[in-house]
Amino acid sequence: QVQLVESGGGLVQAGGSLRLSCVASGRTFISYVMGWFRQAPGKERAFVASISRSAGTTYYADSVKGRFTISRDNAKNTVYLQMNSLKPEDTAVYYCAADHRHTTVVLTTTLHWAYWGQGTQVTVSS
Repeated sequence: QVQLVESGGGLVQAGGSLRLSCVASGRTFISYVMGWFRQAPGKERAFVASISRSAGTTYYADSVKGRFTISRDNAKNTVYLQMNSLKPEDTAVYYCAADHRHTTVVLTTTLHWAYWGQGTQVTVSS
């Protein structure tokens, strides 16, 4: 089992940047595919990005492609989400997710993921 703790959320103006971090507990971080989801008020939790165990493969939702970058540091048990050119529609609670069962990074529904963090709020003002 793994525990996930997100940080780095906040209030930013449109066009600005934020970097989210997610620290995982345990010694087997490298055995997990890692991902980020987000949930806006009144909407379902939606896939944002994912990264393979070795960080060699990434996958993004079309809505963030070219603006967001997912990365991981296996020595620090941490996954990051660099968010640039933020838009008001990026406002949401952002959740870190982990899964050890799949080999693909194309895990775009919440059912694919075994573990979740508590979330961090990102608010983008216009």
